[in-house]
Amino acid sequence: MRVLNYLELESELQRSGIGTAARHQRKALADTGLQVVTSPWNGGRLGTAAVKRAVGDRLFESYDLAHCNLVGPGTVAVARHARRNDIPLVLHAHTTHQDFAESFRGSTTVAPAFGTYLKWFYSQADLVLCPSEHTKSVLDSYPIDAPVRPITNGVDIASLEGFESFREDYRERYDLDGTVVFSVGNVFERKGLTTFCRLAETTDYEFAWFGPYDTGLLASSAVRKWVQNPPENATFTGWVPDIRGAFGAGDIYLFATKSETQGIAALEAMACGKPVVIRDLSIFEQFYTDGVDCLKCDDLAEFREAIDRLSSDPELRDRLGENARETAREHSLERVAEELTDAYETARRLANGGSAADVGDTEVITD
Repeated sequence: MRVLNYLELESELQRSGIGTAARHQRKALADTGLQVVTSPWNGGRLGTAAVKRAVGDRLFESYDLAHCNLVGPGTVAVARHARRNDIPLVLHAHTTHQDFAESFRGSTTVAPAFGTYLKWFYSQADLVLCPSEHTKSVLDSYPIDAPVRPITNGVDIASLEGFESFREDYRERYDLDGTVVFSVGNVFERKGLTTFCRLAETTDYEFAWFGPYDTGLLASSAVRKWVQNPPENATFTGWVPDIRGAFGAGDIYLFATKSETQGIAALEAMACGKPVVIRDLSIFEQFYTDGVDCLKCDDLAEFREAIDRLSSDPELRDRLGENARETAREHSLERVAEELTDAYETARRLANGGSAADVGDTEVITD
């Protein structure tokens, strides 16, 4: 089977969680025997395809199933093409209007309208995939007119090998010393930016956020405030050449996100055996257990207490870190491959008139 795995705006999203999820899908599918194409356009680019169409050739590439990872106009065109030509359509819900809020300037204001758009968009699919049971419940609440199946975004454990060798270089590069509390990924208020900085202000640990940020027109006021005037013991590194350096340099991973669909960076920290402190959100009940593979917190006082405990108790750090490695292994790319191939078969049956009950839509592998 020839499968389209499409990420609109791929070059702009390379450093995002959605970009990482798409890379995981493609790497996982590489060993399945499926033939994967990554552009829907004949010739690989829309401009090239438009020229070909003008001389009588087709606009779209040839594929048997379309799997799309974004929600923009290019993806809408692919969805319409799939519907017109009876091509099974899988839409991946990496985004809900709840986790769109507090990302960019004005995103909170437009989030409700964005939710209306997402309801229409996802309803075009034969099958909607999403990263967690929590995200499924959000989509069900819209509601959308398509069956929804949660599958993990996975973690590319092999890509993190050798992270320890970066420790000295990255700590020296960013002037880090002692216990380093760190976060990884794009700097957004939704990801817990203010909590990160308030904790830095009220503790003596070094805090480092490894990841790109924007202080231009699209940046929220919170991002501009904290990145331009951070606490003395907080460092915002911007883009880093090798993300393994972040996991090598850091000691305690802080994931104070306010809303999430899964959280790939937390799984990466776990794969590296780092003790993880996360906000106690309902989404994480499916994946992580407080006191076993992480510490869960509700407010600043609990976050401070958790960081203090981990800093002073190496046995606790080691125990949580080792259990976290086991949790990460449950989200391997091998599992992603199994779940994707099964989802594609489900989408094909649904496109051919099957019902969600007939194809086992509720039989989802969960932790």
